[in-house]
Amino acid sequence: MANPFEFLQQVRSEASKVTWPTRRETLITTGLVILLVVASSLFFVAVDQSIRLILGFILTLGK
Repeated sequence: MANPFEFLQQVRSEASKVTWPTRRETLITTGLVILLVVASSLFFVAVDQSIRLILGFILTLGK
């Protein structure tokens, strides 16, 4: 088992190799995520309402 000081040096060395995204890349990615969340939400609302209407129609046929 390595000593804690050596471990921290290795962690710092590996962290310096990380390529961080630019501000522009972060904003674009965030915008795409928000757009996809809204689109999928609208899709699932539409599917849910369609199923509700279809089942409501089927259930009224039995009365």
